[in-house]
Amino acid sequence: MEELFSQMVGYLRGMWRFRWWGLAFAWIAGIAGGFAVYSMPDRYESTARIYVDTQSVLRPLMSGLAVQPNTNQQIAILSRTLITRPNVEKLITMADLDLAARTPGEREALIAELTGGLQILGAGRDNLFTLAYQDVHPERAQRIVQALVSLFVESGLVGKRQDSTSARRFIDEQIASYEQKLTEAENRLKDFRLRNMALLGDGGRDYVSQMTELSAQLRQAELELKEAENSRDSLKRQLAGEDPVLLEPPANSSPVSLPEIDGRIDLLKKNLDGLLLRYTDEHPDVVGARRVIAQLEEQKQKEVEAMKKADAGAPWAPTANPVVQQMKISLAEAEARVASLAARVAEFGSRLAQLRSSAELLPKIEAEQTQLNRDYEVHKRNYESLVTRRESANMSVEMTAQGGITEFRVIDPPSLPNKPAAPNRALLMPLAGLVGLVAGIALTFLLSQLRPAFGDVRSLREITGLPVLGAVSLLADPVFERRRRRGLLAFGGGVTGFVMAVAGMTAMVQLLQG
Repeated sequence: MEELFSQMVGYLRGMWRFRWWGLAFAWIAGIAGGFAVYSMPDRYESTARIYVDTQSVLRPLMSGLAVQPNTNQQIAILSRTLITRPNVEKLITMADLDLAARTPGEREALIAELTGGLQILGAGRDNLFTLAYQDVHPERAQRIVQALVSLFVESGLVGKRQDSTSARRFIDEQIASYEQKLTEAENRLKDFRLRNMALLGDGGRDYVSQMTELSAQLRQAELELKEAENSRDSLKRQLAGEDPVLLEPPANSSPVSLPEIDGRIDLLKKNLDGLLLRYTDEHPDVVGARRVIAQLEEQKQKEVEAMKKADAGAPWAPTANPVVQQMKISLAEAEARVASLAARVAEFGSRLAQLRSSAELLPKIEAEQTQLNRDYEVHKRNYESLVTRRESANMSVEMTAQGGITEFRVIDPPSLPNKPAAPNRALLMPLAGLVGLVAGIALTFLLSQLRPAFGDVRSLREITGLPVLGAVSLLADPVFERRRRRGLLAFGGGVTGFVMAVAGMTAMVQLLQG
């Protein structure tokens, strides 16, 4: 600590030797700084205040129906990103500043000046913004701020429209993409169902349900077949116990007429006509009815031929009892029903056997169908969601355009300043004096280092490394003392005069600005 103190004292002694040089340089630097401050051009500041109203009656009413962006965040981002080169170039055109910038260099300098001078200041959460700019000409400053206000409002509205347009274009592209995916999924599902129609049936039942349903239908058909066979057998037993009645045949009766077989054939043909109205030619009931008709016609042909051989030339022929004839007709119906039910049982049995033979293939087909259905449902759900969002976006655009969700209000229009806002000469003038004083001190320190001197025996011994035998003291006489006091007074007066000059210039500048 003692060494540091001694070193500081040595520096001060060395600087004291060149105090007059430092004082003169401080005066020169102070005068130059004061002249520079005084000659700085006046800059006039024009300001405007804008309030962005983000509250609207439609906002709570349309909640959940339309997309409502965070307008406060958008406005805050806009205020921070408004001053960009494209916007500054547009502002130059709007404020007619391009008339003065004729060369590319001048235009670049103007862009740089505006980019650094334009200010957009926010006032917290109240959405109140202050726009300011300083220029040497008050009218031009007002024009620039007016153009900035227009650009601020324009950018907010255009930005919202661009965001809405971009969002709708993106949603439309996604809808078109998912519509194509949905069509492809539908085509894959349709082709799959067409390829496996025989195994899948109507597509709404799985393998187990089809097996269960076919088994139940087969059991029901077998039960009905058994009931029809019992009814047919009962009719046969009743016909076997009836005695035929012989009547005198009419003169014009045909010796080969078979009322029993003819009645059964007519009844079956009527039944066949009714079946063809409901079913196709391949239906089991239609096939069975035709087979029974063919058998009856063949039987009739054989009996006619037998009767022609056995009863040729007979004067009369047996005619059946009406009750017997009616029972034979009922028997024909029963046999037709039995044949139809037998065909149905055979068809159900064939289907059930086919399903059982495809027991290993059907689960794979059903798994593939489930995967196709899942892909289709995912694409369909996304497509419907995108369509809903597009409608919500369209509603938001209409709501913004008609309802004014965000409104820009100019609270204070751009002002025309009549007093300069800068430079603050009352503050810069003392700073210029302080800079001059620091410059004088720095000069004395530099000179003391360029022309050093030893102030005591200790520093001489430490620097040279030689032994110092002794020192000669200076005895001041009265003449030297008077000269030294006059020098101190003159130096103090110079410093005081410098301070008084700086204070006087500051007071004068403040008076002129006020």
